Amino acid sequence: MFSLSSSAKRSFDSLSEQEILALAISSEEDDARIYLAYADQLRAASPHSAKVFEDMAEVEHTHRNMLIDMHRQHFGERIPLIRREHVRGFYDRKPDWLRKNLTLEQIRIEAMRMEEGAYRFYHEAAQRTSDASIRKLLGDLAMAEQGHEEIATMLGEQHLSEDARAAEDDTSKRQFILTYVQPGLAGLMDGSVSTLAPIFAAAFATGDTWSTFLIGLSASVGAGISMGFTEAAHDDGKLSGRGSPVKRGLASGIMTTLGGLGHALPYLIPHFWTATITAIVIVFFELWAIAFIQNRYMATPFWRAAMQVVLGGSLVLAAGVLIGQG
Repeated sequence: MFSLSSSAKRSFDSLSEQEILALAISSEEDDARIYLAYADQLRAASPHSAKVFEDMAEVEHTHRNMLIDMHRQHFGERIPLIRREHVRGFYDRKPDWLRKNLTLEQIRIEAMRMEEGAYRFYHEAAQRTSDASIRKLLGDLAMAEQGHEEIATMLGEQHLSEDARAAEDDTSKRQFILTYVQPGLAGLMDGSVSTLAPIFAAAFATGDTWSTFLIGLSASVGAGISMGFTEAAHDDGKLSGRGSPVKRGLASGIMTTLGGLGHALPYLIPHFWTATITAIVIVFFELWAIAFIQNRYMATPFWRAAMQVVLGGSLVLAAGVLIGQG
């Protein structure tokens, strides 16, 4: 994709009043498109928030029409082609493919940043301008952008009751859990627990830290690849609503690998007992972390999760040590 380098961009101070107005028009058009894209993205899962962004896009269109009328009165029908990417220091907007993966709360935050960024830009530009007419124009645009933030709040109160917002937040949270937390937790449990026996069996059977590390590394990576492909292949997410199989597969595979590497990496330490004691300490931190995640996201009572994970993991660890000493 072609983009202008910083040296090829115009400085804001070099723009004429007509170009500043044209820049404001194109910016309002772009922001309206962004809000409509948010509305389309949210419509199925969060219809109330989608309506908020549709109304915000309508506000942007209204401001755009006001700016076009002002341009027509002062400069005629032809609006110069100038966009934010043509000007140094102008606030950026994320492209469509980066906005598609945002959560509902991230979209809300991004929208507020859009309005706040536009206000700050126009406000600072007005302060640096000595020409009275340009200063007034920039000041008016700054006030308009500040008004956008107030309108966003008002529209949110109009369309999003506390119950509706809570329901949409619950839906967004549930989707996050189904797509990332659940497969990631399954991977972390598998990687942490299933690799305990082979790693510690190898450690006590060989007494060689480097060989133990290589066995742990291969077991962790192999388990990660297996878990990742299994998660991605067994459910495409269309009927279950669990989200993208690629995202779930990556979450599961990466967490499986990390779970095994946690107690494999200490065997990079050349001293056997130092490496082994460090690995055992890390194992217990891993197991308690799994219990915490189960309690935090899966609503499993903490002590029940601790008993299941810590006790089970300890038994697997003990089995590996006994096998390695046999």
